[in-house]
Amino acid sequence: MKRELVLVIDFGGQYNQLVARRVRESNVYCEIYSYKVAMQKIKELNPKGIILTGGPNSCYEEGAATCEKELFECGVPVLGLCYGAQLMQYVLGGNVEAAPTREYGKTEIVVDTTSPLFSNVSEKTVCWMSHNDYISALAPGFKSVAHSDECPVAACENREKNLYGIQFHPEVLHTAEGKKMLRNFVIDVCGCAGDWKMDSFVEESIKAIREKVGDGKVLCALSGGVDSSVAAVLLSKAIGNQLTCVFVDHGLLRKNEGDEVEAVFGKDGCYDLNFIRVNAQERYYSKLKGVTEPESKRKIIGEEFIRVFEEEAKKIGAVDFLVQGTIYPDVVESGLGGESAVIKSHHNVGGLPDCVDFKEIIEPLRDLFKDEVRKVGLELGIPEYLVFRQPFPGPGLGIRIIGEVTAEKVRMVQDADAIYREEIANAGLDRSIGQYFAALTNMQSVGVMGDERTYDYAVALRAVNTIDFMTAEAAEIPYEVLNKTMNRIINEVRGVNRVMYDITSKPPGTIEFE
Repeated sequence: MKRELVLVIDFGGQYNQLVARRVRESNVYCEIYSYKVAMQKIKELNPKGIILTGGPNSCYEEGAATCEKELFECGVPVLGLCYGAQLMQYVLGGNVEAAPTREYGKTEIVVDTTSPLFSNVSEKTVCWMSHNDYISALAPGFKSVAHSDECPVAACENREKNLYGIQFHPEVLHTAEGKKMLRNFVIDVCGCAGDWKMDSFVEESIKAIREKVGDGKVLCALSGGVDSSVAAVLLSKAIGNQLTCVFVDHGLLRKNEGDEVEAVFGKDGCYDLNFIRVNAQERYYSKLKGVTEPESKRKIIGEEFIRVFEEEAKKIGAVDFLVQGTIYPDVVESGLGGESAVIKSHHNVGGLPDCVDFKEIIEPLRDLFKDEVRKVGLELGIPEYLVFRQPFPGPGLGIRIIGEVTAEKVRMVQDADAIYREEIANAGLDRSIGQYFAALTNMQSVGVMGDERTYDYAVALRAVNTIDFMTAEAAEIPYEVLNKTMNRIINEVRGVNRVMYDITSKPPGTIEFE
């Protein structure tokens, strides 16, 4: 059965992935494409609806991101958000210009509740505004269906042609009834059934994997993190011992994690698969010696990851497919999904080098967000302690150590991180915080321990609350928990004499340090 699809057309907005997440929360499948996507491709995808994101430009400026008029004439409902709403009006003959007063932040708007967009929405509702321009004249056939004190067209519609525009951002949590508005669009306006759920995803994925693999051999890149673990179990359910999982211990894992992964997936585990552990710590440390630039570290770790896999594949004979735990944020943040700037490279995105000895990559989770991956894990019967373990990046502690990576620095951050996670769990906070970890800065400072002067490293503690990992706020951890963690790290971790807590949100920061 072909699943329904809503397209999110990205004009460079910072919330493009949030738009997609909100659509999926209505159990409607959604994908992000750049505004440069050809109309022919859009028609081939046969979407039930199209959503245009916000963007940083003014639509009337020369060279601004734009779209063809045909997009609004193809018979598919279109919803423009912020820049997308302005662009819709501009392309269809309306007028957009600099606003007399810029609106930013929480704003009360008055909506026309007879509009399909605002069915069951309060007449006065709080929304998140962020715009310098405004729609000063509507295109023919449109009418205003919402306004604020400063914005005469906070939303507009041409109901006959199923074209809608919203000047604010319904996708962010600051818009009180934004999720309801987006659901109204995809369910009521687009006519989506809202039947895309994880149980059907698992069933369809297992069937598709069996058909694709046939009697071929499959090699899985198993890191032991949530994503690769769920991918491995999904493949195990589909093809059993045709799957070989290679676990590369690159020496950049959390404390004792290598042994923990082997205990779950190795010969004493409960999954039908072949498991190989490769201890490559010294190999990685050698490659990373003297390297300080974050992207260089990521690329080295990713490249070495592939080289190890090539070697293991040759040892076990012909291998037809490689499985990776790539998820949707990896794809979009690497610049392959939408139009937003590349934030960081992901070692498991973008295919393999030309010299690789595999036919094809299988990425069963490539279309899913992190919380959806966890739902798949639970649907597959994976134990909760594995499904809800802390997220861990592919390059591991390589990007939680600022500057050069050495075995001694890895030991410091492993020990500090283990203490931090233990104290968070002891305080009963381990399931209420989105992500938390310790990182090692490249800053050394003077300290006093006993009667001696020290000149050691500073550890930074990070903890964030987030729904989708696209935006995040620093968690307010009780001072006594932080204080106890600090005391233990300073006393128990050799080489560390200072502990700091990072309160930066995302944006402007990222959750990881590099």
